[in-house]
Amino acid sequence: MAGRPFPVIALEEHYWDAELVSQLTGAEGTRSKPLLDRLYDLGELRLREMDEAGVDIQVLSHGAPSGQKLPADTGPRLVRGVNDRLAAAIAKHPTRFRGFAALPTAAPEAAADELERSVKDLNFVGAMVHGLTNGEFLDLPKYWPIFARAEALDVPIYLHPSFPHPDVTAAYYEDYIDAFPMVIRAAWGYTVETATQAIRLILSGVFDKHPNLKIVIGHMGETLPFLLWRINQALSRPGHDPLDFKGKFKKHFWITTSGNFSTPALQCSIAELGLDRIMFSIDYPFVANKPGVDWIDSLDMGEADKASLASGNARRLLKI
Repeated sequence: MAGRPFPVIALEEHYWDAELVSQLTGAEGTRSKPLLDRLYDLGELRLREMDEAGVDIQVLSHGAPSGQKLPADTGPRLVRGVNDRLAAAIAKHPTRFRGFAALPTAAPEAAADELERSVKDLNFVGAMVHGLTNGEFLDLPKYWPIFARAEALDVPIYLHPSFPHPDVTAAYYEDYIDAFPMVIRAAWGYTVETATQAIRLILSGVFDKHPNLKIVIGHMGETLPFLLWRINQALSRPGHDPLDFKGKFKKHFWITTSGNFSTPALQCSIAELGLDRIMFSIDYPFVANKPGVDWIDSLDMGEADKASLASGNARRLLKI
């Protein structure tokens, strides 16, 4: 964009597919009309707001709830149509949009096949999954075919939040949901579920079986960069099998800035992970474009480091 010597790529930027949302009871809920207009738009409105803020490329992904809420028998067919429609929308603006595939994770083998089709035939750059699949975390071995295929294709899986398990919601948050409905969403519940998903993947041994598997998590790493030393030390105490938790996280995980434009949090993440593991994201349309881009411009960093954060790291990981 004019005035900036490097492009800006934002890679946790959401949309909704009308057919998929129609299968998810209550998905629209109390969301405002302006938000829904943006979720369903993959053209003029979205591009105008990208241009106004200085976003060159959005990597599009279906927002939560996505394929993780679909049953195993009907999910694969429905998700295939979702990905085909996204590919058609990207083809209209190929220099501005790229795509993460939706996956029908309730049918793991079909999900792996859909990932491969989306990468090879639709030119997608990976896949995004949202929270639990029928109440289950993805570390269970039955879901590992998805990770095996991602490793073979050399594309990342982006672990995005969704609602906590109903039992967790009842035990941890129920008292405060009416007064503070975001407590189970972006304020805290999303973070806990996604960080737990990431921790469980490391504990499960999936990275031992798939040593080149790549995982992305958003929102400045869902607190995990801040906690890496403590988790690693606690898991290394006497009586535990040796587990280099921190080493595995730093090898297999990338994080994004989606919805978390905190300079101290960025500094912590750089110190723990290195700048090359951090990629710019906004979380559009749940977060406006301009505050994120303005924050990048305001950072006290050299131009080369800003360029890596704004787009260079994403280009390398996603091969854009």
